[in-house]
Amino acid sequence: MTPARGDHDARRSEVSEGVWRVLSSRGFEGLTLRAVAAELGASTGLLTHYFPNKRALLGHALEELDRRSGSRPRRTAPADGSPPPPAGLARLRAALLDVLPLDEAAVAGNRIWVGSWDVALADPELAAAHAGRYGRSREALEGHVADAQRLGELPAGADAAALAAAAQAFVLGLVVQALFAPGEFPPERQTALLDGYLAGLAAG
Repeated sequence: MTPARGDHDARRSEVSEGVWRVLSSRGFEGLTLRAVAAELGASTGLLTHYFPNKRALLGHALEELDRRSGSRPRRTAPADGSPPPPAGLARLRAALLDVLPLDEAAVAGNRIWVGSWDVALADPELAAAHAGRYGRSREALEGHVADAQRLGELPAGADAAALAAAAQAFVLGLVVQALFAPGEFPPERQTALLDGYLAGLAAG
């Protein structure tokens, strides 16, 4: 008898949790059907119902990583506790801070993200999906940049798309440095470097 849709969805959610636990503890190098099956106390045969091969498992893992990153709480207000502005430079700053490994959860998430790069680069389809994720992130940043330009917080004549791309590149580079040298790049220094970068943008 075919399982009820609710049972199937519940089982898939359980499998996704198992995939995430393996990712969190072993990274993408340790993500295998056998490892996920062991985490769930299930057989690899059961998992092949959801993932017929390693590539399907990796694709799902990247989707799960993207979903969890997108659903985590976001900074919506300036650090001083004042009410959030409707748009502008403060929102751009908050979005960029959300990328940085400023606490344990963000460190863990960023370690998984960086670990996913090698996996994605090895497969054209996975690479294209990753490129799409980063492209959507740039589009969101571009909206914040454009709002800041309309508010007079950033130079109006600058290319908003180029500023967004540069800001994304800046924070991703800072992520890598902070992961490899956390003692040199504690949260306070990461934040100070970002604020200096944004001050430079505002100064034109």
